[in-house]
Order: sequence, then structure tokens, then C-alpha cells
Amino acid sequence: MGARRAGGRYSGSVAVPAKSSKPRATAAGASSQDVDRLLLDIAHYVDRDNVGSEDAYRIARLCLMDSLGCALQALSYPACTRLLGPIAPGTIVPNGARVPGTSFQLDPVSAAFNFGCMIRWLDFNDSFTAGAGHPSDNIAGILAVADHDSRRNAAAGKPPMLMRQVLGAMIKAHEIHGLLALENNFGAAGLDHGWFSRVATAAVASKLLGGSVDEILDAVSNACLEVNIRTFRQATNTGSRKSWAGGDATARGVLLALMAIKGAMGYRSALSAPKWGFYDVALKGRPLSVSRSFGSFVMENVMFKISYPAGAHAQSAIECAVKLSPSVRGRLGDVERIDIVTHEKARQVMDKTGPLRNPADRDHCLQYVVAVGLIFGDVAAHHYEDAAAADPRIDALRSVMHVTENPAYTRAMYDQSRRANSAAVAVRFRDGSSSGPVETLYPIGHPFRRADAMPLLDHKFRASIRQRYSEKQQRSILNLLSDQAALEAMPVHEFVDMTVIPG
Repeated sequence: MGARRAGGRYSGSVAVPAKSSKPRATAAGASSQDVDRLLLDIAHYVDRDNVGSEDAYRIARLCLMDSLGCALQALSYPACTRLLGPIAPGTIVPNGARVPGTSFQLDPVSAAFNFGCMIRWLDFNDSFTAGAGHPSDNIAGILAVADHDSRRNAAAGKPPMLMRQVLGAMIKAHEIHGLLALENNFGAAGLDHGWFSRVATAAVASKLLGGSVDEILDAVSNACLEVNIRTFRQATNTGSRKSWAGGDATARGVLLALMAIKGAMGYRSALSAPKWGFYDVALKGRPLSVSRSFGSFVMENVMFKISYPAGAHAQSAIECAVKLSPSVRGRLGDVERIDIVTHEKARQVMDKTGPLRNPADRDHCLQYVVAVGLIFGDVAAHHYEDAAAADPRIDALRSVMHVTENPAYTRAMYDQSRRANSAAVAVRFRDGSSSGPVETLYPIGHPFRRADAMPLLDHKFRASIRQRYSEKQQRSILNLLSDQAALEAMPVHEFVDMTVIPG
């Protein structure tokens, strides 16, 4: 493993001997095979067979189940489905990767975009504790690569890839994505967290394709070279790219992995190269910080979005609003003031005033989701559509909301032993009476509330598959995803075939 500086901050490079057994292009900017230490740590971690606890594999199964459910729900929205299918209409891909919930069979890059777009569309897939990205975005790229490889092997009479390998790759991708996001605030630098997905997918996809440590390094270094700005997530430019950016990132990771396997050269000081490296160009000279060793921490501490398709930072505030709804919704015309107390990250990402132009804008507005929760006692995806947003009561409540930061909430959010996501909501009426404050320190789906969340997660998935599958197909999928051993032993292409719709 590459050496680390104190505090886990990565900088500089370390000389390692080339290990590839076949001729490869020289890594640009890397005399004597000098490699950025973080890239080397990622490559060796991905190359390991043992990735952690059996509990991590169990949670990976739940993440796979939940992500499939989120993808199926997205198929009810034309804004999502119009982006799906082959990039060039009529393209046929023998042994191509199939897209769950559809009849498409595509090249693995396109399949990764399709499924990734579906998983991410409603902002309902898992996050990591207090919202450091969405590691499950990587599942689309992993499944597309594994499905394609499994079909090719089966067609050639070779052993197919098994779902245990998919779950293991998910654990590694979650870990890379989550640990990179945990201590490195890309949002504050104007950068998009799709970078984490692209790097994580490139790493694990290279391994699934049989890549060596060198080839993993090449794929990951190329992924690091690409910088995305987050204009499309911020007012006044918030738009639907927010819903397909995760699919784009994981698909790009698949493409870079495939190119690395074919021999595309890497750039092994991609991070630390003076003036032109990622640190200097994108982070103003600040190296990335990763304090933990790569293992299975992120998968074991993932935060499921159980009840509300909305930004992760708003989940606790929505819970508060829903609890207050019975005492408020009959008196909406008498509301004088609504106080929302939250943490720094929620204010940075979701505190919005003024016009909201589209569903992507609304599901990342703290005031909007709290208003909907107070009015309806629930927040669902259809509440972001134009027809629902036209309800004048929503903007009336938004106009009297005041959002403030509680420094204790912010400290609890950044505390790695807690990673809280806290909020409190109080409503004051014109006659001087009030409801609340109601406080939620950890939203349902947080690791600290995992036991309470499991029945609700199961209910969420059952409701999702009812929208798309026959009763027979529902039973088959539920039985398999409830049986860890059976799922892990199943060939990947057979699992995916269970989830598609006949064309």
C-alpha cells in the first residue's frame, strides 16, 4: 500500500515497479512509474479479494434491492424515459447488457447510463450518512459490466460471473465514493460529486473486466482528470441534469475502464502534478483527505432514503414537518412564521427562496419540501411536478419560513462517529399559539435507526415492483432478494433476466 502522510492527507507520489505482463504505453508524467499515493491505495484495495464483513454483503443486497426499486419508480416519469434506450436508435448489441425494468439490450456504457439515470432520477436512492454523495449511483455501471461479461462467458461456454462478485464490487465502489466524499467538500469548491462516482466505477469496473493493478491505475487516473462543475445543481440553473448526472458519471467510469483494458495509457500523477494536476487546478493546491483505510465502512453505514424522495439533507426536516402536519394543516391560513433549524450543509445545498422552475429545483428546496410535508402529511415524487407546485398554499408557507443553522447540528454532522443529519421545525400562528418545535436528530434510514427502517424499506420495494412486474415476476424477485446465499450464487445475467420486461 502507498505511504500516507499524517492525518491521511494525500500528496506526492511513490515509485512502484510496473507489474503488467503485457506491453503498455508509458504512463504520462510518471517517470520511473511514480504514482500518486491515493491512486495506488485505491488500485490495491480494488485488487484485493477480501473486502470486509458478511454484514457488508447483506447491506449490499439491500442496496441492490432498493436501487432497483428506485429505478422502477422512475419509469413512470416521461422526462426520464425519453432519455433511455440506445444512444443511436436501432442499435443491436449481441450479448449486450440488459437494463432492468425495460426490454433494452445495450452496450455496457449505454446500459450503465440507462440504469444509472433510472436509479437517480427521483433522488430516492441511498446516500451516505449526512449526504456525502450517492454511492449507489455506481451500481448501474457495476451491473452493466458484470452482466455483459457474464453473457459473453456463458455464450463461450465459460463460467459466468456471479452476483457475489457484483455485491463485492458494490462494497468497494461505495467505499471509494463515500470515503472520498466524506472529508472533501466538493460543493464548496463548485465541483460536482459525480467525480466520486466516475472514479469509483472506473476502479471496480476495471477489476471486473480482469484488469491488473496497472490497468486499474490507468482507468482511475483518467477518471481523475475530468472535472465537473455543479452549475446544474444550483439556483438559478437547477435542472434535470441533476437527475441524470449520476448515470453519466458511472457510464463514463465504465468507458474509461474498457479503454484501460484495451491499453489506453494512464496519468499517474493526475492528482499531484504541479500546476496541471487535479489538486492545483480543481482544489487550489489542496490535496484530498482520506483518514480511514479502505474497507467496508461506507456500505455498513449507508443511509437509506426510506419515505421521502428529496435531498438527503432535508430528510430530518421532512420528518418533523410530517409529524407537525396534523396540528397545522387545518390552520394553514393562520400561520405567521415557520422556523426551520438545520445544519450547515442543508443551508448550503437546499436553502432556497424565490421561484422554483422545475421538479429538480423543488426536490432540493428545503422550504418547499417542508411546506409539502406540513400541507399533505407526506412528500412524494408527484409533489414536484408542475400541477402540484401550482398549489398556492406551498408558496404561502415558503414566504414565512426562516432557516437558521444550529452549530451543534453542524458539529454532529461532521462527527464521523455520528454523521447526524438533524433538524427541528416549529410553526407559530397569528393568535400567538404554536406547534413544535419538533426535532429529529437522525432520519429514518440512518444507520442508528436501521432496525426501524427495515420493514419500511421492504414495503418501499414491494410498492415499486408492483408498478412494473407481473405477480409471478414479483414473487420470483422477492424470493431471490430475500435469500442472501441464493442471490450470491446466481449468475449475473440470470439475475438481470429476472428483472427485465419482455420486448
